[in-house]
Amino acid sequence: MEAGEEMERVLKKRQVLLFFVLLGIAQTGSTLRRYSVEEEAENGFSVANLLKDLGLEVEELAARGPRVISKGKKLNLEFNRQTGDLLLQEKLDREELCGPAEPCVVPFQVLLGNPLQIFQAELQVRDINDHSPIFLDKEIILKISEMTASGTTFLIERAQDLDVGSNGLQTYTISPNFYFNLKLQDSPDGTVLPQLVLDKVLDREEQSEIRLILTAIDGGSPPRSGTALVLVEVLDINDNAPTFSKFRYEVQVPENSPVGFQVATVFARDLDIGDNGQIAYSLSQASEDIRKTFRMNATTGEILLAKTLDFESIQTYTVYVQATDGGGLSGSSVVIVQVMDLNDNPPELTVNTVTNHIPENSPETVIAVFSVADPDSGDNGKMVCSIPEDLPFILKPSVENFYTLMTNTALDRETKSQYNITITITDLGTPRLTTQHTITVEVHDVNDNAPAFTQSSYTLFVQENNSPALHIGTISATDSDSGSNAHITYSLLPTHDPQLPLFSINADNGQLFALRALDYEALQSFEFRVGATDQGSPPLSSQALVRVHVLDANDNAPFVLYPLQNASASYTELLPRAAEPGYLVTKVVAVDRDSGQNAWLSFQLLKVTEPGLFSVWAHNGEVRTSRLLSERDAPKHRLLLLVKDNGDPPRSASVTLHVLVVDGFSQPYLPLPEAARDSAQDEDALTLYLVIALASVSSLFLLSMLLLVGVRLCRRARAASLGGFSVPEGHFPGHLVDVSGTGTLSQRYQYEVCLTGDSGTTDFKFLKPIFPNFLLQSSEREDDANTNYRNSFEIS
Repeated sequence: MEAGEEMERVLKKRQVLLFFVLLGIAQTGSTLRRYSVEEEAENGFSVANLLKDLGLEVEELAARGPRVISKGKKLNLEFNRQTGDLLLQEKLDREELCGPAEPCVVPFQVLLGNPLQIFQAELQVRDINDHSPIFLDKEIILKISEMTASGTTFLIERAQDLDVGSNGLQTYTISPNFYFNLKLQDSPDGTVLPQLVLDKVLDREEQSEIRLILTAIDGGSPPRSGTALVLVEVLDINDNAPTFSKFRYEVQVPENSPVGFQVATVFARDLDIGDNGQIAYSLSQASEDIRKTFRMNATTGEILLAKTLDFESIQTYTVYVQATDGGGLSGSSVVIVQVMDLNDNPPELTVNTVTNHIPENSPETVIAVFSVADPDSGDNGKMVCSIPEDLPFILKPSVENFYTLMTNTALDRETKSQYNITITITDLGTPRLTTQHTITVEVHDVNDNAPAFTQSSYTLFVQENNSPALHIGTISATDSDSGSNAHITYSLLPTHDPQLPLFSINADNGQLFALRALDYEALQSFEFRVGATDQGSPPLSSQALVRVHVLDANDNAPFVLYPLQNASASYTELLPRAAEPGYLVTKVVAVDRDSGQNAWLSFQLLKVTEPGLFSVWAHNGEVRTSRLLSERDAPKHRLLLLVKDNGDPPRSASVTLHVLVVDGFSQPYLPLPEAARDSAQDEDALTLYLVIALASVSSLFLLSMLLLVGVRLCRRARAASLGGFSVPEGHFPGHLVDVSGTGTLSQRYQYEVCLTGDSGTTDFKFLKPIFPNFLLQSSEREDDANTNYRNSFEIS
């Protein structure tokens, strides 16, 4: 009855196991393959070739990186990627792997990548007859009363054989004798128990001790055996054997019970008295593991723990106990110890594959493949796996507690370059136990950011006449990528502007250089574009506009347009002797190629033949008379004017004017030789005239000076009131004039000036502009120098 119940429980367990196996097969979508190998096979033994089962070729198999994974009972297997053979790496011991279980089947998985695939298989380890039966007690002592009736059976200690199946213990033999024969009995767990049957009543007086050799034989080929000595001591009469109060005891013990914990107490009674009724308790038919786990109090019948229990190793113990009286009679009982599971094992995480470096912008990339396990049972073995929700990763469950950790979205290295992913596994026991594992993922840079200039456009200023290879400025760009993707190279972009070769750029730091001296008068400003390119693959680039303004330097002296100073014959201006003060003798026209204050011109007299007769307006170059001419004034005058700009340092040019005093414009022009008389003689004559005049009028000197001052003041006031001449009022800053509005008079124009003789003053009348022809005009003036003075002429 009890054996039937035990068999039914075993069948139910097998059905549950079969259900989970079928469930795993359905999840993988492939057939569960089983392979077999004998234990103790040598290293390198080929278990099977999996190419056909995996449906792969050798090249594809090597590319997908197969790995062999086994849980719990570890198998040291190696996958030959060149042939597809599954090889042993060490000898297998079936007894170590599975103990008494038969068949010995160890599951394993073959993990393939790219794409991820899990191939499930089982390896059956076949038993070989590599263990002999052994008796734990080499000497078995039986105390039998001489009054024991024939046919009485005596149970003796069985032998132990680690092999299973046909290689396990099969039978027993006993040495020939006259008193006993051997009887074999099947136990509930399927083992064979030896029993001695008394064939002949013992007679202590005839023989007090009998020695028998008990031999245990297994079913291997060739068979192995082990022996033990059975010593039978004949006792005096004892007609009552001890009897237990229960034939079967069942107890439950928590797995965390300490050593010395009382598991159970058995009780037996004997109707005999004296030594024949004195009962001693002991463990019977106990394996080595039972003896290490439990110990028996021979007097009280208490069964105590000798070591701590582990539900994950053994869930149920069957302990046989025996009560023996002083007369040698005994009774037996069985104690079923069920170990109660506690949540004492945290979940286990095994990382099978892991990738710690992934490129950015790569969604749905597999980071790791791992499996979880919990050796506890029930809710204690159920697990929940999770990762933080604020990370761009997800967990995808696979078969048999396998999980895949992968990216949920594309990662951005510029936002975050490293992630620490903590995987948390929690079981559902009480209290709940948790295991955590952290995976660090580095995000590799991808060239997804173009260089960015610090400014969209740059404005640089360069002083003209710069030295060659002058550093004029620096442009700068940044790239948020890293490594070579952020290494920036600068360049000048192609353009049709012929001025661009004037510049170069340092490709490494963006420094701009002027290759040769710049000339403001030739080029005031220009612009070009520069590029910044990183060294990614493919490279990215951006552009910026650079504007260069050339700053003017005072490198050009004023140039006199009128009167020209390079003519072979100098100009001679005519001055009527009756000219009023303020009469416009001529106007010096000059330009300066510079700009700004470098082109602001001022005029001044440096040297004159008659001091005080002429004056020049500083801002427009007009030469006018300062007083009335007198008979004492020389007929010819030479004026040296200085034209100076406002640069730093200032530059200047000089111009020489010749003025001829005439009584009217109808008077013939004096011959050139007279006009070219030596100025030194004129100065000597003038000095003589002055000495004579001073000597004659020394008494009236003071009166003459006062009268002269008064006359000059009156004439100046009258000249200021004339319509043909206006004197500027107010202070002109710096006595400077910007002739053309931009600081200079354009050289592309000349003006025609007419002098009229019927007026007390002469005025400039600017007519239409004509193209310059300085050389032609100069030659024409030279040809007409000795002829009558023309009433009109051109100056440029």
